[in-house]
Amino acid sequence: MTVNEEQTTISVALEDLVREVEGLHADGYRLVQIGCTDVGGAYEVNYSFDKGYQFRNLRLTVGPETEVPSISGIYWGAFVYENELHDLFGIPVTGINIDFKGTFIRTAEKFPFSVTRRGDDRCQNA
Repeated sequence: MTVNEEQTTISVALEDLVREVEGLHADGYRLVQIGCTDVGGAYEVNYSFDKGYQFRNLRLTVGPETEVPSISGIYWGAFVYENELHDLFGIPVTGINIDFKGTFIRTAEKFPFSVTRRGDDRCQNA
């Protein structure tokens, strides 16, 4: 069987993230993953969704101190990815349905993939 998979990536503004995710959910898309990478002192966060082998990616670029709203109220299992964003990158995610407050992933260095590489407590009590 051959599947011709379409993949679209759309840049989304922080203030539009939840609305865009709600639209994908309403259209029947499932959450596939949330990934993050350092892009020159900022973060590129990619939210990937799938419906019938049609990938839709929302790309969000945020600074290291920017609070990102949780999508776990829409996709319950997103709490796993969002706790990873916090624990590995130091990104403050607000409103996570299950917030481990920095204890989901234990590492020798706090926020090992942070663009600022600071091991402070700025997100610990978020």
